[in-house]
Amino acid sequence: MRALSIGARGIAVATALALAGTAGAQAVKVPRAHGYTALDRWPDWSGVWSPDWSLLFGTGGARPPAQPKLTPAAQARLAAFQAYQKEHGVDQTAQVLCLPSGMPGIMRQPYPIEFVYSPGRVTIFAETYSQARRIYLNQPVPADPDPYFNGNSVGHWEGDTLIVDTVGFSPQTDIAPGIKHSDKMKIHERIWLEKPDVMRIETTITDPEVLAEPFVQQLAYQKKPDWQIREYVCEENNRLRPDESGANIDLGLDDPDKKDPFAVDPAAKKP
Repeated sequence: MRALSIGARGIAVATALALAGTAGAQAVKVPRAHGYTALDRWPDWSGVWSPDWSLLFGTGGARPPAQPKLTPAAQARLAAFQAYQKEHGVDQTAQVLCLPSGMPGIMRQPYPIEFVYSPGRVTIFAETYSQARRIYLNQPVPADPDPYFNGNSVGHWEGDTLIVDTVGFSPQTDIAPGIKHSDKMKIHERIWLEKPDVMRIETTITDPEVLAEPFVQQLAYQKKPDWQIREYVCEENNRLRPDESGANIDLGLDDPDKKDPFAVDPAAKKP
């Protein structure tokens, strides 16, 4: 029998190794996903949800927008913040650094959200800064949590309502602009469907060092069956400058050597 050529021999060896690898893979018992059957009992929140303030403040609104009632010390700090803004302009440090808003601000942004279910967890994907909130189910609230932008969230189902408690927030997040929280802030949420295409979220914020009473807000979302969460990369085309006041946005349109990144290419226009 003629000897195999180098090319043919190489193919034969590779085939033998592939078959051996397949046999080895088949011999390994691969774990199977489990626990997903229980998810069938949860309400269907699939799809993308867009904030809809008309559901709150329009003809079908539940209540006017709430304003936090502050302790005297927090009120003094807010007054100083507002005076500084009036004199120096809006501080854009967080925007310059592309810092996410974190909780509770991430849920108030004019961008859509999406819910993803997995055993023991509900994950909220927010288009804002491509953030993810992980809500771990049926676990105790952490006693000594690490400070995260989105906090540490645990929850449980009460019927078709998801109850979420969140603690442990980064000091770089705010209750509202100019209102810093203390390390004692807690956020309690109730999330439910008012209709198949309308979601309601009631958020209660407590902080004994900042809030004179619990700060309760209502949020509403409209289901958008045809939408998808889009990529949000703050660092891309971010032109904010830390050494200027005001909006500090420079698109470079005054430079004749720079092309407008949002302009339509004339060469691409159809005749």
